[in-house]
Amino acid sequence: MLVAPAPSPPPTSLPLPVTGLSEAEAQRRLLANGPNAVASAAGDNWGRVLLRQFRSLTVAVLGAAAGFSFAFDERAEGFAILAVILLNALIGFWLEWNAQTSMAALRRLGVSVARVLRDGQVRAVPADAVVVGDVLLVEAGEVVAADAELVEAQQLQVNESALTGESMPATKQLTPTADGAPLAEQRNRLFKGTAVVNGTGRAVVTGVGGATQLGAITTLVQQARHTATPLEVKLENLARQLIFITVGLALLFVVVGLLQGVSVVDLLKTAIVLAVAAIPEGMSIVATLALANGMLRLARHQVLVKRLAAVETLGSTDIIFTDKTGTLTQNRMAVHTLWLPDGRVELAAGTPSLGPGHSLNDAATQHLLRVAVLCNNATYSPTDADAALGDPLEVALLALAHRSQFDVAGTLAVGRLAEQPFNSDTRLMATLHRHTDGQGWVAVKGAAEEVLRSCTSVQTADGLQPLTAQEQTRWLQRVDELAQAGLRTLALAYRVVPTAGQPDWAHELSWLGLVAFLDPPRPEVIPALETCHRAGIRVIMVTGDHPATALTVARQVHLPFDAEYGAITGTELVHLLAHPNGAGRRRLRHTAVFARVSPAQKLDLVSLYQQQGHVVAMTGDGVNDAPALKKADIGVAMGLRGTQVAAEAAALVLRDDSFASIVTAVEQGRIIFTNIRRFVLYLVSCNLSEILVVTAAGLAGHGMGLLPLQILFLNLLTDVFPALALGLGKGSPKVMHDPPRHPQAPIMRPGDWRLATAYAVLMSLVLLASYYAARHYGLASAAVGNNILFYGLAGAQLLHVFNMAGVGTPLRHNDVLRNGYVWLALALCIGLLLLTYFVTPLRTLLGVQPLNQLALGLILAPAVAMLVLGQLLGLGLSKRAKR
Repeated sequence: MLVAPAPSPPPTSLPLPVTGLSEAEAQRRLLANGPNAVASAAGDNWGRVLLRQFRSLTVAVLGAAAGFSFAFDERAEGFAILAVILLNALIGFWLEWNAQTSMAALRRLGVSVARVLRDGQVRAVPADAVVVGDVLLVEAGEVVAADAELVEAQQLQVNESALTGESMPATKQLTPTADGAPLAEQRNRLFKGTAVVNGTGRAVVTGVGGATQLGAITTLVQQARHTATPLEVKLENLARQLIFITVGLALLFVVVGLLQGVSVVDLLKTAIVLAVAAIPEGMSIVATLALANGMLRLARHQVLVKRLAAVETLGSTDIIFTDKTGTLTQNRMAVHTLWLPDGRVELAAGTPSLGPGHSLNDAATQHLLRVAVLCNNATYSPTDADAALGDPLEVALLALAHRSQFDVAGTLAVGRLAEQPFNSDTRLMATLHRHTDGQGWVAVKGAAEEVLRSCTSVQTADGLQPLTAQEQTRWLQRVDELAQAGLRTLALAYRVVPTAGQPDWAHELSWLGLVAFLDPPRPEVIPALETCHRAGIRVIMVTGDHPATALTVARQVHLPFDAEYGAITGTELVHLLAHPNGAGRRRLRHTAVFARVSPAQKLDLVSLYQQQGHVVAMTGDGVNDAPALKKADIGVAMGLRGTQVAAEAAALVLRDDSFASIVTAVEQGRIIFTNIRRFVLYLVSCNLSEILVVTAAGLAGHGMGLLPLQILFLNLLTDVFPALALGLGKGSPKVMHDPPRHPQAPIMRPGDWRLATAYAVLMSLVLLASYYAARHYGLASAAVGNNILFYGLAGAQLLHVFNMAGVGTPLRHNDVLRNGYVWLALALCIGLLLLTYFVTPLRTLLGVQPLNQLALGLILAPAVAMLVLGQLLGLGLSKRAKR
């Protein structure tokens, strides 16, 4: 029966189920059990971050070289090597510390104030002062401060999507749920960190701090150990390979030297030179700066990178686990389908009308929109949709009316005479309004079976028609059809009544039809998923929502999935993981939609695919995503709608929540890896040439050939700047047309090692030919010969950069030539080389002697020869590969 609405009395005047704790007892429990705070993972202090920069095999080898230099009283070399180590560490520390401090504001999730009942009075207390046994008061717009069990609920709805993945708010009730029921089905409980969107309630606190669901998930986050990224592993393995090569050559050199009667001290000094030559000291600097450049590019696309190596790792990702709510969808309900008596209409997002063949002016449509507006307690403005308040379904109904250009303001102006709120018994909401000729107008919405039971007629475009039993059965079948598609439905009806007295609203209603709702997909998701598919990246949806809803969203966003396997639920996943067999493994391998999945199961899925050798990225925004975000190779959190816990666990944070930004990050990651591979090939070939030159000179009895400081100078300047220029390249526009790299593929593949060795041999041969020509024919002294070798190596390495465009790429199509950074690096390096000749302190430090024109010619000849021979080598390899 309709009743006139009355203002609610203040909370303190309502009858209380309990009087709450006393203030003294609350303080005692707070002291005994601690505050209601969820522990967050503390960031490393600056000392740990700095210390981490020194934990590498490269640093250990250079440190040993510095120690030997000091032992042999070669102080200049020792301090120079230590300066290189310190420079690398400071650059890495600065970038990592900045990334960590930028996330300092994302350290905790919770609310600052909570309302509790103590000593029979409602009091506002700090959220962390809530204790077990407190009576917690909640209402729309508040965030729940602790886990609690309801004792009162009036139209209470709570948005638990951050914990469960459910798009729709959970309607709360007092009926106890079964033990062990999933969070989404625990209707009589409230959970810390969730948001109340409608109604009021009171609940007795049962868990605080770490004992809450939020606290349990945070524990999972802290327990999910993060492993080194593939790039970090590959760079470390590359350093090991270079050191292994150096050790082999050093042993050969020592054996030969001992056989020739060379002193042990001289042999050890040469070993120091080989150690310095073997390690491209600038590689870590260049890799860090190349990643930092990628980080800055992504920042312009609203992507915050917390760990630099994460950018490259995302580029090698072949599996992306994505949440549904708020990631693929907008996390707001919208009308998806209208099923009117005259036909079914599916509405696309942003459609301004009801579609072709349906007039806004026919009676059926006008009545439906009128009910949608009048039987509604939400607020909505088309100019500020984000400010909407109320039940999401009611907000969606108002949005539909505005999109259809219905007179919302004029309709609401008639006023409301009475209301029957929705409750779990009647499963209906009804409102009474003034109508023409002194009559009243009843607007009804609710569950289809309940509304149909009260209808005797159906409103069509041609007028009212009798509603038969067969027609009622067909409407119920349509409800099932919509539910199978993952849509939530409401039935709408109306009745014209006399205003005198209260009508018996439950009879003689006129049926208007069904409204079906769905959380609409984000508009940029479809092209982003198409790009992922083209790039060979498999996208898998993992959500806590209903399987039918998840599959419907998958179809809408064109997520490829095998209809034969459908969706796997969390319950099925437990069995498949506990009892694996051929069919089960096959189903896991082909399933792209997982529904009703718990946070722990998301973690299990990430681990499962990592164990199979995949590089896994995990996207999400809720607290329930945080453990998997941390465990994944790359965790990608949504920054706008995401929780602080998720952002803290992730490696990347999308400031615009756009799935398309993930594609941009993948593209940048691939470009960065291509650039890294290019400059690593350049550095390795250059450093191998230095090793070969030093070894060959020593074996020929001409001493070390090059001084340690000269090699350090080359590695830090003439190597670093060209390599950095290569690392800043813009990349190919077709980079997303290729499949992902094999996750275990090293930076230097066997073919790359062969190519680098070939380049190094060529460079060594032309340099040694020039050097021995000068020494053999008496054209230069030992000191001048050293300078010819030093400057010749510098020139050959500088021009060698143009061989890095790709095997067989002719100079006229060489993108390195079009790279402005390369020309800037060459100009800078030439300037620094001139300084070493004209600045006296530098000349003295590097042992530079006055050079004549002949010496200059012997320096330039190997540089030009290296460019020509490098191009010929690439052309020959290219023709061989085409056969």
